[in-house]
Amino acid sequence: MMTRLLGVVALGWCLGFAAFMLMLPGPLEGNTTDAIVVPTGGAGRIDRGIALLRARQGRRMLVTGVAPGVRPIDLAREYRTPPALFACCIDLGADAVDTRSNAEESAAWVKTHGYRSVRLVTSDWHVPRARMELAAAMGPGVLVLGDGVQSTPRLGTLVNEYNKLLLRRVALWLGVGA
Repeated sequence: MMTRLLGVVALGWCLGFAAFMLMLPGPLEGNTTDAIVVPTGGAGRIDRGIALLRARQGRRMLVTGVAPGVRPIDLAREYRTPPALFACCIDLGADAVDTRSNAEESAAWVKTHGYRSVRLVTSDWHVPRARMELAAAMGPGVLVLGDGVQSTPRLGTLVNEYNKLLLRRVALWLGVGA
């Protein structure tokens, strides 16, 4: 009986992992939101956020998880963006250190500005968990759309992320760390 149960669990995990890999979200086109949130940590994320802001797909952008001491002018130079865009429309959050604290930092920022819709720009493999965390931190009343930046993660990264997604989903469902 135990062998069958383990077999069913393993099969369920494998099928879920296959679905996770096949349904990695791509860039979201044609949706304007009040705000754009970009967690640091992956190539192309900030570039994509700046491009969306320039295309007026959001009014303001938060880059969450910025290293302490990084100034807007530093990022303006690195991403070849006019400092005026950072001055008017891009905020830096330096309190977050992981996906969960990115969500908490972003939720506080969204609440401060009174936004009702957010585009989350992160690596394609990170969107499901980051979106789940952000939606949980914000609660009902704020629409969170995922915008996946295409990447080429290693298999180990995908397995790790899928396991984190499952564990965090169960934790939220049980009310642990919500």
